[in-house]
Amino acid sequence: MRRKGSAASALGLVARRLRQPLPGAQPRLRFEMPPEYVQEHQAGEDEADLDSEVRPQFGRPGPRMSPQHPLYLGFMGTVGVGLALLVYWIGSNTTQLLLWIVAALFIALGLEPVVGWLENRKIPRPAGILVSVTVLISAVVGFFATLIPTIVEQVTEIVEQAPVWIRDFIDSEFFRSLDDQFGVRDRVSEELDKFVNDPAAVGGIFGGVVGFGSTVANGLFGTLIVLVLSLYFLAALPAMKKWGYRLAPRSRRNRVEALSEEITRSVGNYVIGQACVALLNATFAFIVMSIVGIPFALLLAFVVALLAFIPLVGGMIAGIVVLLVSLTEGWQTAAIYGICYFAYLQFEAYFISPRIMQKAVAVPGAVAVISVIAGGSLLGVLGALIAIPTAAAVLLLIREIYIVRQDQH
Repeated sequence: MRRKGSAASALGLVARRLRQPLPGAQPRLRFEMPPEYVQEHQAGEDEADLDSEVRPQFGRPGPRMSPQHPLYLGFMGTVGVGLALLVYWIGSNTTQLLLWIVAALFIALGLEPVVGWLENRKIPRPAGILVSVTVLISAVVGFFATLIPTIVEQVTEIVEQAPVWIRDFIDSEFFRSLDDQFGVRDRVSEELDKFVNDPAAVGGIFGGVVGFGSTVANGLFGTLIVLVLSLYFLAALPAMKKWGYRLAPRSRRNRVEALSEEITRSVGNYVIGQACVALLNATFAFIVMSIVGIPFALLLAFVVALLAFIPLVGGMIAGIVVLLVSLTEGWQTAAIYGICYFAYLQFEAYFISPRIMQKAVAVPGAVAVISVIAGGSLLGVLGALIAIPTAAAVLLLIREIYIVRQDQH
């Protein structure tokens, strides 16, 4: 027992001596981190490991640049102007494509009621789209199939008859009297020689022919692009609507959906109604032209249908065009056609259009006229076609949003 007690006392003595500092030794300095670092380090321990690894170990990050700083304002302003110029440049260089897209979307909205009607009759949507697009393509192909042979026939006839007309004119007493007084024959011969020997004049004729061919080719290509885009838009229209509604805030999504459906329904009903009015107009014009003997009745009927599709002024322009052609058969033929056709326009305005368009857009007369003129000035025929549906959509938005908000104040 004594040995155990003596061993324990010896160990305690050694431990006390180890705790005492060595002679001449200095105490070690203890560095403490700044309180800001201690707070950041303690906060970083509660965050993710990745944040704690990338956090700076000493000091705090520098202050961010204020949005009111002149350098920040100048840079962001320059970026905004650059983006605006980029958008303008893209729009100005893709105007034709944008017009094709608008035309295709307009056609798709017009065919949507037909596809919906077929769906209500238990016809699958793909089959309904196929039927609608087939009818549209048939109408376009029928127009070009009638137009191109007629143009070729008339040009051939003019080329064949031109020498006869020139010879008859030269042999006439009127030309002989002019030639005796002014020497017209010699003057014409000199001008023809100059024209034939002038490369610029011959090149101008060749360029005109090439330009006409390019215009026809661009028209056919544009028609094909519009038809293809219409098919894709018509097939994807429900998905496009749902995707567009998701862009609106959830609290206003139902309201946006209701207004959008009302606008698209009005546009579709307008296109279908105007197509029916134009078809009836062209059918009546074709019957009258066939009875009175106006040439190219089928081709002129297609022209009447296209022009009658333009609201308000299209029927009047179509009547004037056919009247000018009918004058080649005599003023009696032109008078008979003019009386019949313009009487039909009055009947159409008071009895046919109100019944067909009663489920379509309702636009005041003055607004409709101004819209058609403005749309035609901006986008030509396409602008005149979409002017009234656009005006109806704007009026609907004003009535359902702006006026409702004003009534609440």
